[in-house]
Amino acid sequence: MHDETSLTVGRGTRVLTERVRPAIYSASTPLTVGAHTLPGEPIAVADGLALDFAPFEVGTSWGPAWGTTWFRLTGEVPDAWSARRVEARIDLGFDITMTGFQCEALVYRADGTPVKSINPRNQWVPISDAAAGGEPIELYLEAASNPVLLDDHPFLPTQQGDIETSSPEPLYRTRRMELAVFEPEVFELSLDLAVLLDLQAQLPPTGPRRLRILQALDNALDRLDLQNIVETASDARAELRDVLDSPAEASSHRIAAIGHAHIDSAWLWPVRETIRKVSRTTSSMTELIDSDPDFLYGMSSAQQYEWIKQHRPEVYERVTDAVAKGRFLPLGGMWVESDTVMPTGESIARQFAYGQRFFETEFGIRSKGVWLPDSFGYSPALPQLMRRAGFEWFFTQKISWNQRNVFPHHSFLWEGIDGSRMFTHFPPMDTYSSELSGAEVARSSRQFTESRVATQSIAPVGWGDGGGGTTREMTGTARRLANLEGSARVQWRHPDEFFDAAKAELTDPAVWVGELYLELHRGTLTSQHATKAGNRRAEQALIEAELWAATAAVRDGAAYPYDELDRLWKLLLLQQFHDILPGTSIAWVHREAAATFAAIVADAQAISHAARHTLAGDGDRKLVFSPTSISGPVPLGAASLGAAPAAASGPFVSLTERDGGFVLQNELVTVTISTEGLVTSAIDARSGRDAIAPGQAANLIQLHQDFPNKWDAWDIDSFYRNRVAELRDTDSLAGKVVDGTAEITLERRFSASSLRQTISLAPRSRTVMLRTEIDWNETEKLLKLAFPLDVQAANTEAETQFGFQARPTHVNTSWEAAKFETSMHRFVLVREPDFGVALVNDSIYGYDTTRDSTDAGVSTTVRLSLLRAPRFPDPATDHGTHVITTGLVIGATPESATAAGIELNAPATLVTGANDVAPLVCVTGSASASGDGIVVSSVKLADDRSGDVVVRVYESRGRRATGALNVGFAHNGIREVSLIEDEIPDARTGTEFSLTPFEVRTFRIAR
Repeated sequence: MHDETSLTVGRGTRVLTERVRPAIYSASTPLTVGAHTLPGEPIAVADGLALDFAPFEVGTSWGPAWGTTWFRLTGEVPDAWSARRVEARIDLGFDITMTGFQCEALVYRADGTPVKSINPRNQWVPISDAAAGGEPIELYLEAASNPVLLDDHPFLPTQQGDIETSSPEPLYRTRRMELAVFEPEVFELSLDLAVLLDLQAQLPPTGPRRLRILQALDNALDRLDLQNIVETASDARAELRDVLDSPAEASSHRIAAIGHAHIDSAWLWPVRETIRKVSRTTSSMTELIDSDPDFLYGMSSAQQYEWIKQHRPEVYERVTDAVAKGRFLPLGGMWVESDTVMPTGESIARQFAYGQRFFETEFGIRSKGVWLPDSFGYSPALPQLMRRAGFEWFFTQKISWNQRNVFPHHSFLWEGIDGSRMFTHFPPMDTYSSELSGAEVARSSRQFTESRVATQSIAPVGWGDGGGGTTREMTGTARRLANLEGSARVQWRHPDEFFDAAKAELTDPAVWVGELYLELHRGTLTSQHATKAGNRRAEQALIEAELWAATAAVRDGAAYPYDELDRLWKLLLLQQFHDILPGTSIAWVHREAAATFAAIVADAQAISHAARHTLAGDGDRKLVFSPTSISGPVPLGAASLGAAPAAASGPFVSLTERDGGFVLQNELVTVTISTEGLVTSAIDARSGRDAIAPGQAANLIQLHQDFPNKWDAWDIDSFYRNRVAELRDTDSLAGKVVDGTAEITLERRFSASSLRQTISLAPRSRTVMLRTEIDWNETEKLLKLAFPLDVQAANTEAETQFGFQARPTHVNTSWEAAKFETSMHRFVLVREPDFGVALVNDSIYGYDTTRDSTDAGVSTTVRLSLLRAPRFPDPATDHGTHVITTGLVIGATPESATAAGIELNAPATLVTGANDVAPLVCVTGSASASGDGIVVSSVKLADDRSGDVVVRVYESRGRRATGALNVGFAHNGIREVSLIEDEIPDARTGTEFSLTPFEVRTFRIAR
């Protein structure tokens, strides 16, 4: 028999595209359209319905960037369409390849009832299944003319990313606003043909299953009259029945499908537009739930539910009804799908606490797993935090984006820095926005790495990022793939059911130890420094506000500001969304984020200020309030987590001129500054070791060209290192002693920018502080601060949540080579068994490391990433003035590095008052230069507003530790609770406790 495969496939594809799909709608009649373009921000629905509407002709341009246009559509169902399914067809000027990234609308009835959304892949609105002739139609569209920013040439700089700079010209031209008769049998035929054409393309070329599908397609097309599609669609479908009814093989892969939309809480649109995106998508999903009895839809992010509740209560009513029926599934247990690399451990704990609290309060449920498909890498601290918050599973897919190495597992146990393990799944489909295409379904079967011992994977199904969600075409495809020979079997399932089944069949899963490093988007650790600095300061300000407010509540009976703290934490948690904190959103988003962080800091500091003055009382004594449990060398002197009189000033640091530079010396270190303002020597008095590599100089500013192949704000590509300028020229260099501290000031100009730096050494400190103020006006550049260190380190040890992670300094394998830019929190440490050097910072997260070999031996160079200047999506990223403080800790250990990082980010505060303030709680042996590494992370009142005190501690050195809680107020006992303050069965009680390496424990003290 001759091979006619290409003829059959070509025939089927053209008939489907040019004849069958256009025949899904038969008769049509235009609607009468009125329009009203708003001059500013969106308005309430009731106000929109009451607008005056001017006549509008279909085919007319509409919608400036970020504008809102209300359309009023009226008409009547023709008498001839009685008993037919009638739908409105609306095309606002869509490009179907840009779902979620361009114009869209939410449709309302005249009484304000939401119907569903309109977007490029969902252009229909139900009128009725049996519309009576003459039935009047009145619909209202709240249409958003969001600009397309990620187009065919996706990374071109644009001013459209901020309403303050966007164009007022209309962006779209309407094409269709009409009533039409929907032909269900033609629609079903279109899905039959699409599924079989997709399937045959994935089957063995000469296999019998494929050949029989091809023959059935030919037979069906022979029965289809192309001039009479509606009347012959059933005959054509009959020819396909046998191949569609042929059941899947017993060993076929099983796909647990879940409707999804992955709506980014901000990205190429501002938060205000996300609120509307969520409303639009959830309206469509509840409509689809009503029309398809098998469909399940899952949505994460408690923040997005709260937005609907606040701004679209009529939509929220439908959502809550669908949740109650078990069809609309709250997922993830987080406030937002946050970044997990840069937030503190306290922030991650609050993501879980506020997310789970909302779901339980609103719906009476808790999420069993963390749903986080699209964050840019995952901290190795996360397994412990998830387990201690009560979660049972973790889901993501982003690691499939790796540039170099293919991750070896899809279902596995992920082990964190403390040894905690979490059952984790990556969908082998490699997407969180599946269409259930033949290629995607086949990929799941082909790539699933656990197929020897497991049979199933997850598929999030629906248009995502900008919303849209699942379509009726996707649910129709799922019905056909439920049990189809040659395909994986698809079934709508709750992710909890999938994970229970997956764990049951995979009894001995593989284990992945350490961070889930994304070999991509490395620039997210540096882009938008103002956002990152704001986050760091806001986190600390809130932790301090809780500490002092709790202390004032217990000591003086002051009211604890529960509502205000909740409000501020929710604002902060939103800014930690995985496209805000990483610096990858439009200018509008980051402009608002900077303002939000500043407001959070101001309001949190106001809480702290009021509480400290309540505690200190009226008087003229100088008291130092210390917000940390670190008992190392605080220059002012302070009681940890309390207040004590300021200490007398210590010995001065000597400052001498030498060879045009300066030497700074105290009792712990001697530091030499060259005429270029570089640190050429940093000697530890105790060991006599010099921290700086022989013949090298630290504090060296380096400027790189930074033009990645794509994903500008996201990526740093390795070739950036090939071009570098070292900034050694100084415009000025001067030294002086101020209040006992030696200070060197210098100025440099470079390219289009300049900087002013203060190098200082304080009494009793082994940290050389570097305060750098940079006026940054670069384009496509990366600014690094280099420290060549005379340390032969096997690893760097970079702080992460509640501990640190070790990374090899070598590049023996492709896995290590891919980690050419990595993350830290407040410090990164390199050390030999008896000597180490740490770098601390107040606002940065990225660094790189190289091993260097000379005749003098092997040294380690650590470079901190200060600023970037990508042009997309924000063409002016980081332009302006930034102040970044870093520190070189000479002779460092994990304890002293931790202490120095904490002290830099949480300085003591001087208050004039009368009373010393004893801490509410202290930990015997809490972290100090000779202590056991236990750090108090937070002190607060319990979330349940009982007035009980909650204290969180962690082990910071990576070693076992024991300690005891010393409580400074009357109490009724101490018991351990979960990370989110849930009761723990058989919880450990009492003051004494032990910690394994990097373990986190949370204690509740009953008042």
